[in-house]
Amino acid sequence: MKPVIQAICFLFVTLFMSVTQAMAFSVEGTAGNRLEATSIAAFDSPWAMTFIDEDRLLVTTKPGKLWVVSTDGTKRAVKGVPRVKVGGQGGLGDVVLHPDFANNSLVYLSFVETKDNGATRGAVVVRGVLDLSDKPALRNLQRIWSQSPHRPGGGHFSHRLAFGPRGTAQDGKLFITSGDRQEQTPAQRWDMALGKIIRLNDDGTLPADNPFQDKGDLAKSFWSLGHRNALGIAFDAKGRLWAHEMGPRHGDELNLIEPGRNYGWPIVSNGDNYSGKKIPDHDTRPEFAAPSAFWVPSIAPSGLVIYSGDQFPGWTGNAFIGGLVSRALIRVTLEGSTATEVERFSWGKRIREVEQGPQGALWVLEDKNGGRLLRLTRP
Repeated sequence: MKPVIQAICFLFVTLFMSVTQAMAFSVEGTAGNRLEATSIAAFDSPWAMTFIDEDRLLVTTKPGKLWVVSTDGTKRAVKGVPRVKVGGQGGLGDVVLHPDFANNSLVYLSFVETKDNGATRGAVVVRGVLDLSDKPALRNLQRIWSQSPHRPGGGHFSHRLAFGPRGTAQDGKLFITSGDRQEQTPAQRWDMALGKIIRLNDDGTLPADNPFQDKGDLAKSFWSLGHRNALGIAFDAKGRLWAHEMGPRHGDELNLIEPGRNYGWPIVSNGDNYSGKKIPDHDTRPEFAAPSAFWVPSIAPSGLVIYSGDQFPGWTGNAFIGGLVSRALIRVTLEGSTATEVERFSWGKRIREVEQGPQGALWVLEDKNGGRLLRLTRP
């Protein structure tokens, strides 16, 4: 009997090791660095994530689900999430915690809504109290911001969120990327909050020191303008705000965002229109802020984090960008206002989101149905 028990135990250990090995794989970057990737969980079209603490994070999926996920892969659906309009690039979007989440339990969500059965759509930001009991739920929802105006079509909502770092001039300020809704010209209009980066107080009210105080009431919410479709926004250790955006046909950009600056879209771009019509390059119009880096061909950037952990000490201050078309995690050095791509890590999947997690590990979400949540560490 004892040999039989030993054989069964050996079989279970072998199966466990096989499953573990199947869930983990190694990736070598173009500069020779290696990452060990461990699959934690999988989702239906994941879009964004944020860590609650060392053991748990929140994950959104485009079809409208919000999940509490343990770092061991356990998932629990959160009730009370608003109904979202799913279609095109729209659905449930970003999720961030209030800077004082430990005391107020406030969580911020972005998503796409319609008020006329889909004829027009727009992005919305709400906040609610997150109940983390055995049956997690969002309660006491409050609307913080609405994209104005709602427009037809299902593209370029952007709706990425970031809070300013503690102890800086942006402490407690909420930044929202608002896309041009594939209409281009709204990015230069003062009466449309499209193609802009928005800056608000944490309760949705307008800060008195926003840069455009004489361009109409709507423009008082603008921090910068001339953007196309910004799907990544993050602060560095110096408190500087960075955002990347998709170009038209190539010409994706990484920008150092400064208050009151115009980043030129659609008047200038280092890409061209999909029709083939040329767009003047940035260097032809110096009055517009030029990108710190741009990509031709396109990488289709999505998700952005600026690294500050201990897992990869040589990468402190580097930006990490998820790539959709490029199917890569892209490492970029930031020196002053100059950004330079230095390495790509690719395993054949579209990368929707990247964040820094516990112990300085990098975490990414793959795009589309079955997209995995991966933890990236040193081998």
